[in-house]
Amino acid sequence: MTVEPPHPNPLPTGERGKIVTDKRLTRVARRLRREPTEAEKRLWSRLRGKQLSVQFTRQFPIGPFVADFACRSMKLVVEVDGGQHADSVDDAERTRVIEAHGYSVIRFWNNDVLANTDGVVAMILEQLAIARGQ
Repeated sequence: MTVEPPHPNPLPTGERGKIVTDKRLTRVARRLRREPTEAEKRLWSRLRGKQLSVQFTRQFPIGPFVADFACRSMKLVVEVDGGQHADSVDDAERTRVIEAHGYSVIRFWNNDVLANTDGVVAMILEQLAIARGQ
């Protein structure tokens, strides 16, 4: 088994390890919160308010990217992808950078969230159990 070393230049962090973001990225995150996709709305209705016993945040900036949903305490990012993400090389780089910040990333297609929300939530719960070491 080969273990890759951490990325040599993860994106900058400020005081107390907080991820440094610029104002432009914050504006993008706010806009994305105001204009969610139907799949993001559906999944957020199941993640919000500690319904899974942990706090999730919507449209959370990590490095130069905005993660759809992040559980900061468990270092888990949930991405909901539309058709524009099919065969996307950018998604691999996005995942690499987010993982360099210490997060695990799981991805779901929009149609999976819309057609099988319970199944998606079950998979997220499985990942949270793994993160807890259960």
